[in-house]
Amino acid sequence: MGKRTENNKASGSNGFKKPKAFRMAYSLNNHQPVECTLISDQPFFYMDEEMIIEEDSILSDESFCDFTDENYEFLESEITLLKNKMDAYERVSSEFKRDIDGPLLTFIDDAKQLCAVASKADPSETLQKIKQTLMQSRMAATLMGFAQEHGVEIICSDQISTAAYDKKAQKILVRSNMNFADQILLTVQELRRHWQHRQGALVHPLTFHPDQAVLINRAQLADLSAAVIRCAWEMKLQGLNDIWARIEHSSLSDLGRALAREALSDFRTLNNGKASAAVFETWFLSERCRQQDKKLIQAMLADYRGYVFDSSEASKMVSIDLICALGEQPFGKNYLAAYAQMIMNDPVFTDIRDRSNANFLWFIKFERSFTETEQELQSSLSPSKSGVDRTITNNDIIEDTNNENQSGRWSKDRLRADILGNTDKENGDNVIHIQFGAAKKPCEGVLS
Repeated sequence: MGKRTENNKASGSNGFKKPKAFRMAYSLNNHQPVECTLISDQPFFYMDEEMIIEEDSILSDESFCDFTDENYEFLESEITLLKNKMDAYERVSSEFKRDIDGPLLTFIDDAKQLCAVASKADPSETLQKIKQTLMQSRMAATLMGFAQEHGVEIICSDQISTAAYDKKAQKILVRSNMNFADQILLTVQELRRHWQHRQGALVHPLTFHPDQAVLINRAQLADLSAAVIRCAWEMKLQGLNDIWARIEHSSLSDLGRALAREALSDFRTLNNGKASAAVFETWFLSERCRQQDKKLIQAMLADYRGYVFDSSEASKMVSIDLICALGEQPFGKNYLAAYAQMIMNDPVFTDIRDRSNANFLWFIKFERSFTETEQELQSSLSPSKSGVDRTITNNDIIEDTNNENQSGRWSKDRLRADILGNTDKENGDNVIHIQFGAAKKPCEGVLS
């Protein structure tokens, strides 16, 4: 929610009105971290067309008039099912109420940790605690065992800000002085990233065409979030409520609720992929798409190498295979394979909903298509240097041969005589005499 101060309408001494002063505040996950902030260069919303919809026209629509009793019963059953899911999670969510003094206590703990440098925790003890906690989740334990099989080591390091997977060094780096719940969630994220790498799904989005690059980047990040939420839920089932409380009180709360609604209604949704698919779809319906698209498009503008695939069709086919590879789980059903074709065509997953991002993406596509067309034209006009295609040179030789055959023998003799100085080839004086033109008589009637 935002608040605005009263406009200052007082005029200055020179008669001009002072500029209007605005203040605003915002809330994040039902919590207000600040009271005042600056407005960025991005508008709050776009309104392309103003549509006034009357309630009477909706109720009198043919789609509603054609409803039968069976349709109404089906609609009521769906609404009742959704209400039951929401009520079930609200009962669970009531256990994770935010402490009012929590932010202040967290600030005090962080201040003590920053000041008491000598009382740092041992990285080996922190790492051991992380591994023991990951074993409480079946999926996290399987991902960690998969990483150990491929020689990937989890270590604590203060050389990074949060956590990262280093493919060359075969290490997963986790910062040692973070919040413990954040360490667990970020470690799961990097373990899942390693899983993507081994499954062939960690292809850099810039290798694809721009349309598929945006979708692939979104899908890779959404899969990481789905894995984190699932592992956190499994830890909650084992009694580790602090991990799920971190999800509930963070920006991932919408994703956590999407999985919890499915898991509470049917526990089998964890293994058959329905719960993870709900998290995947919720990720695309959030503002995360706009933020990640902006980062990727900025990388596209700075990229000078271009994409790998020559045709859009090849890029699209590889994208389908990559989405199927993303849905692979250590155990259970692939949660994306059945929806791969739909994901490639559904506007919910593919559309660029932010106008500035869409404009930049259109510019990138236009620039690349223009560059490709220019290169094709240059390659078609320039002669081949490989010695294989010599069409232009061969045509010149044939044309010269034809001209030579059409000329009479007298022209050849005369040319030889002009070159050799009216002597034989053997007795020539090695002096080339060329007659450029014959003297002509002046035309009559021309003034001299």
